[in-house]
Amino acid sequence: MSSPIRLKRGPVRYQHIDSPVGRLLLASGDDGLRLIEFAEPWHPAAMDEHWQEGDDEVLARTRRQLREYFDGGRRGFELPLAPHGTAFQMQCWHALALIPYGETWSYGQMARHLGQPTATRAVGAANGRNPLPIVLPCHRVIGSDGSLTGFGGGLPVKKHLLMLEGALQEAPQPQDLFGAL
Repeated sequence: MSSPIRLKRGPVRYQHIDSPVGRLLLASGDDGLRLIEFAEPWHPAAMDEHWQEGDDEVLARTRRQLREYFDGGRRGFELPLAPHGTAFQMQCWHALALIPYGETWSYGQMARHLGQPTATRAVGAANGRNPLPIVLPCHRVIGSDGSLTGFGGGLPVKKHLLMLEGALQEAPQPQDLFGAL
């Protein structure tokens, strides 16, 4: 089992919401939105005594903007983001925000954008630890051959998000969704 995502110390407010891609956990701190987590995360957040179920302005804005995104009326997010990770992870997550709505980059393109063309696997690992999927759109990163690859919400969710954005015109082959048969 992988290690959990540990958020910066301090009070964390959280709530669960239902969405077209399943139940999501949202968490914020005084510094902004810290987490969007799918129902069955690869790297679940480590909740501790600092976590308190509740609401705040950041969570309310996040709910509203996610609803607008899923309804097709929002192409980008305007939220105070507070992801915490290594310097390389932060570079990768910043680059995710540059991928336009409705477009995709390959892991190799992302590595080249970061000035580290041989870091394709490291880019994939950093994207796999993205604490703010959808808002920092790691679903827009695909294999160099156009295949749908790894996504913390599962490949059917990645497909749904790409189709919502118009970035996926053709249904992927079964092996894209369920691995090699």
